[in-house]
Amino acid sequence: MVRGAAGCLTDGLVRDVRRIRELGFPVFHGGIGPLDTKGRAEMMAADEPVELGGARVAPGDFIFGDVDGVVIVPRAIAPEAIRRALAKIEAEDTTREELLAGNSLRSVFERHGVL
Repeated sequence: MVRGAAGCLTDGLVRDVRRIRELGFPVFHGGIGPLDTKGRAEMMAADEPVELGGARVAPGDFIFGDVDGVVIVPRAIAPEAIRRALAKIEAEDTTREELLAGNSLRSVFERHGVL
């Protein structure tokens, strides 16, 4: 954080999750484990493409994450991907409202094609 990092994405394990959450620093990881990194972590490169969990991540790509997971959007397609994501969110909001109003799952999906 002090050096300007906006968050951390790793397919490795992390620890001290409670403290990390208190900092408000977003960390997306492959799991939680008790071991620290003393003597085992080494910076190999910076600002180079890498592969995480089978996905290529390059400098300048957009990374969005929440409790459900992480998505990597290549910079070249970001405007279109974001436009489509916002449209899907709007459709999901509509379907949620209709479901809460008592409409059946089937009828809502038939109308909107989204749940």
